[in-house]
Amino acid sequence: MNLNLTGHRLLITPAIREYVTSKLERVTRHFDHVIDVNVVLSVDKLRQQITANLHIRGKEIHAECVEPDMYAAIDALADKLDRQVLRHKEKRNGSRHVPAAIKHAADAIPTGKTRTR
Repeated sequence: MNLNLTGHRLLITPAIREYVTSKLERVTRHFDHVIDVNVVLSVDKLRQQITANLHIRGKEIHAECVEPDMYAAIDALADKLDRQVLRHKEKRNGSRHVPAAIKHAADAIPTGKTRTR
């Protein structure tokens, strides 16, 4: 996973960099096919905003969070990304519905029962 951290009106300290990487490791623990992550941290007076674009094969996942504290914003962003990645993983693995090809194959198999009128 490639991680790009960018700061707007903010100097990214090693502590913030380490905190972001530790929180985003949870996302890669659930779904290891993450290609790269672009994270933008910005500060505007009392408003701490963090935006992330997570690139996986076939999809781009976007999340944004605004909090008065940067670490709280990072936590909330990690939660949002984790939920979105798990939802994408469920859709990709097909646990939400049975594919049409399997459904048609199941309908074509005779059950041995016949109806009489």
